[in-house]
Amino acid sequence: MTEIDAKIDALVPSWLTLPDIAEMFGVEVTRVRQLVKEGSLIAVRRGENRALQVPAAFIDGENAKVIKGLSGTLTLLRDDGFSDEEMLEWLFTPDPTLPGTPAQALSENRGTEVKRRAQALAV
Repeated sequence: MTEIDAKIDALVPSWLTLPDIAEMFGVEVTRVRQLVKEGSLIAVRRGENRALQVPAAFIDGENAKVIKGLSGTLTLLRDDGFSDEEMLEWLFTPDPTLPGTPAQALSENRGTEVKRRAQALAV
């Protein structure tokens, strides 16, 4: 749970607070905090009140869950030594060969390719 710089903040199109996610999932906010703590989500402090927020692209609103493949991708990136900021930058930087961003590809169920690219970063 870090504070992010303006460059990364500008890359992420929209954010959700932990209480917003808890309401979407129909769970207590402590459960969402647990998802952050165990590494299934990245939360950063931003905004005037420095509230913890998660990129909206990480949440499947229709099915009230974290998007498929995100947790495994975050684990691969962490294992490669990426910080939360570096993971956000990688996930939200457009890649013309995907096409789109890795976060967008995950939300479109193209996680296999995203994970392959995350593994290749370690080489």
